[in-house]
Amino acid sequence: MSDQDRSNVNQSFSKNWEHLQVKNVGTGHPDISKYDWAVNHHRDSIASHIGHSDMLAFFSVAENESIGRMKFNLIERMVQPCGPPPQGPDDEDDDDDDEI
Repeated sequence: MSDQDRSNVNQSFSKNWEHLQVKNVGTGHPDISKYDWAVNHHRDSIASHIGHSDMLAFFSVAENESIGRMKFNLIERMVQPCGPPPQGPDDEDDDDDDEI
């Protein structure tokens, strides 16, 4: 394979990758944080569990809940599947400003 062919393959791959990233939010990028990646992964998994009725029925039997309640619980869990986001150095609360 010549260098020209490799360049063309890499260009077509990068175009397809950019199209996937625009089309699908959870595909990530090189600068994605560990927390964001985990949130995307958990939300995709929960959406898959809700979409597959057999899996949803299995979870509802295992937790002794109705299918509707299990679906509701899973949808609620999608809000913050990995807990609250970690605080960065810029997000720290300054309680000194509250003094009167």
